[in-house]
Amino acid sequence: MDSSITVPIKPEPVSHPFQDQLVKGLTQLGLSLSSSQQQKLLAYLDLLSKWNKVYNLTAVRDPGEMLTHHLLDSLAVIFPLRTHTQGKPVRLMDVGSGGGLPGVVIAVCCPEIEVVCVDAVAKKAAFIQQAAGTLGLPNLRGVHSRVESIGQEFDVITSRAFASLVDFTQWSRASLREGGVWMAMKAKHPVDELAQLPSDVSVFHVEQLEVPGLGAERCIIWMKPHVEDAS
Repeated sequence: MDSSITVPIKPEPVSHPFQDQLVKGLTQLGLSLSSSQQQKLLAYLDLLSKWNKVYNLTAVRDPGEMLTHHLLDSLAVIFPLRTHTQGKPVRLMDVGSGGGLPGVVIAVCCPEIEVVCVDAVAKKAAFIQQAAGTLGLPNLRGVHSRVESIGQEFDVITSRAFASLVDFTQWSRASLREGGVWMAMKAKHPVDELAQLPSDVSVFHVEQLEVPGLGAERCIIWMKPHVEDAS
């Protein structure tokens, strides 16, 4: 009788099909994320793809395109955002967040930032809440509301393909804390929108972005309320 004991072999963890592409993108963006953060980003990508079939969260259907057009596109703002906040705990509102872009990505990469994703569509806000629970992100919250009705104040207010710069700043202005800034993600340099901004909104930086694998223009428009010199 064979007295040897057979020890079950633990299967090797199955790597995500987009893991290598994500790691390459992070390197190009100069971002250092933990293995746990990387796994959360990939899990978020899977959630977005799954829920999109029912909730129509994005017009992009192919998971590979979601990686470049959504995940890496949102990751491109992390370094500039960290530079601005200097690692301090701040409150950030993502206006018209949709499927959580860039809000969920910011919450994963910057645990010190409290992220509130606001959307006027209930099912999209519900998806954010689902993502927060599934991914274990206590710093993330989805809110079903119009931005004008939020009644809270934030240090940074961001948007991605939400509205014109004029509407974005006007609708969210009551929620911008004193000393706070707007961070608007845009495709190409929005010359016409910039020209239409009122005199009480000051553009203090236009930051060009390069998104790995995406051959398209991207930029951040950094703005703040313009305060007249009392003197």
